[in-house]
Amino acid sequence: MTNTGRRPPDHWLAVRTGHLGDVVLTTGVLAWLGETRGWTFDVLTSPPFEELFAGHPHVRRVLALDSRQGIARLFRICGDLASERRGWGLLDLHGSLRARILASRWRGPVARYRKMALTRRFFLLGNRFPGLSPLRGLSRSLTGLSVPQRYALAVCPAAPPSPRLLLPRVFPAPAELQAARERLGAIFRRSGQPPVALHPQAAHPLKAWPPRHYAALVQALDQRGIPWICLGQGTALFPDRAEDLTGRTSLRETCALLSLCRCLISGDSGPLHLAAAVGAPVVGLFGPTTREWGFYPAGERDKVLELPLPCRPCSLHGQNSCPRSGECLAGIAPAQVLREVENFPPGERAAAPSPDLPLSRLPAWEK
Repeated sequence: MTNTGRRPPDHWLAVRTGHLGDVVLTTGVLAWLGETRGWTFDVLTSPPFEELFAGHPHVRRVLALDSRQGIARLFRICGDLASERRGWGLLDLHGSLRARILASRWRGPVARYRKMALTRRFFLLGNRFPGLSPLRGLSRSLTGLSVPQRYALAVCPAAPPSPRLLLPRVFPAPAELQAARERLGAIFRRSGQPPVALHPQAAHPLKAWPPRHYAALVQALDQRGIPWICLGQGTALFPDRAEDLTGRTSLRETCALLSLCRCLISGDSGPLHLAAAVGAPVVGLFGPTTREWGFYPAGERDKVLELPLPCRPCSLHGQNSCPRSGECLAGIAPAQVLREVENFPPGERAAAPSPDLPLSRLPAWEK
């Protein structure tokens, strides 16, 4: 944000329309800005993600923008806000064409996050082509800033020093938590342990741990009497098991269930950040994507498993084909994941976020 010498506004329209993981990561940044600066927000996002902000103590209202409605809908939103947005700021956490169109019609301050798109692409070229290997030196600038830290730089002169200050925050309501407890109680009538959550799906197949590995892990969990559930959307891996809730939970129900779990096992996916947002530790299985992209989990007890293959990262989103048949994820053994699960004692889960957040002062490093 350009420093004009004026006091920044106390209320902002924050824009992030997709994807799930990116939207989830905005929740912690808005919480941090609300806590340290006393700011409040309206949020413009896609319809599937509106409910992520329910109960957020610093979000006043959520507006939905369906991509199928086109630019006309965006202009109508500008008109609807015209009478009340005098003095508001526009916080663009997406950098998309629609967000830039909205910014062009905005009358107040505009702040946009550092996407580092060119840096990421140059680093990727350096990794893929030996003649461009000096570009791998860009790794330091990429690993130094997580995506939430890049979001914060839109309005901060320096990034918060730790991504843990910006952990995502989703707030399940008491009724949602009670419904989740009852649902788990109906599945695990004789178990007093919280279950291990599994998320086998991925937006791109190469980012998913192989189904055979999940099957081996489930067999090992069963043998040890450790309860588990599957969450997510798509095709169920264990359709004959009551524990497989694939496609049977809403976004809010998923969050409530995750808040009651021992941990989550997942690839690089949106639910990885949902678990962090409700205080559940995660074991992240990373293959085609790496720390440079900024999406590694940052919780104190979170764990990332990965193989040091020279071909990683091979793409920005894990969407390319792989001449090694997905070795980067297939090489992570179920026994290794099981050891990490057993490192999480079932009675030592972090508390789910509470909307009663303390208001802290502006940190000294940013003054």
